[in-house]
Amino acid sequence: MTIHDTAVISPAARVHEDVEIGPYVVIDGPVEVGRGTRIYSHAVLTGSTQIGEENEIHMGAIIGHVPQDFSFTAAETFLKIGDRNVIREHAQIHRGSVANSTTVIGDQNYIMQNAHVAHNCKLGNEVILAGGALLAGHVEVEDRAFISGNCVVHQFVKVGTLSFMRGLSRTSKDVPPYCIIDGTHTVRGLNLVGMRRAGITTEGVSALKRAYKELFRSPGIMGAKLRRLVSEGPTLEVKKLVDFIVNSNRGICLARSRRSNSQ
Repeated sequence: MTIHDTAVISPAARVHEDVEIGPYVVIDGPVEVGRGTRIYSHAVLTGSTQIGEENEIHMGAIIGHVPQDFSFTAAETFLKIGDRNVIREHAQIHRGSVANSTTVIGDQNYIMQNAHVAHNCKLGNEVILAGGALLAGHVEVEDRAFISGNCVVHQFVKVGTLSFMRGLSRTSKDVPPYCIIDGTHTVRGLNLVGMRRAGITTEGVSALKRAYKELFRSPGIMGAKLRRLVSEGPTLEVKKLVDFIVNSNRGICLARSRRSNSQ
């Protein structure tokens, strides 16, 4: 274990012997830090926070602080962070808001500078949250989603796997898997680059293209179009897209009509 002389570590903390802690780091309270984690200068880790193995927490990051929620009553809440995450400068991840609730960060996520993950969010694995992106409370982000710089995601929104939010976009509706959105919860196309990098087969991509055209570019009632796709025996990816839309509580982002796009 390498701990800088200026670091302040609570007796209640449990820090693995193979951890590197830089200058002026504060670990306050029952924080657990797993093997191989590196904590850079001026980071603050606090509260009932569990951090897994081989994470990087960069300068000035705030991890596990109390939520920004007027209803919070100092109840015990939690933050759980998995393995091999990178949390860059001045990012903030807050613990849960309601008693015994938890904010959850999976594995191998990249959370860039000044990004904000609010109380009770759930991030899957290999999510990229770019600089200045803001997640409100109770947001769920599925695996390999990419949320670009200065995006804003409303509370309780769900962001689907391998979706891509372009810079400065915002949404108060669920973002469908595999889709690109920009502006205000507007679907623009499919995340073909992300799907290729994820190893989705040519057949899988072709099926998603057909489903996308049916769902977002063809006239008709969404429910009828979903039933038609199910009746055709969808691929795994198309079924995931269909299930996501069917189970959406907030409604999904939709494409604008071609006419409105041309104006």
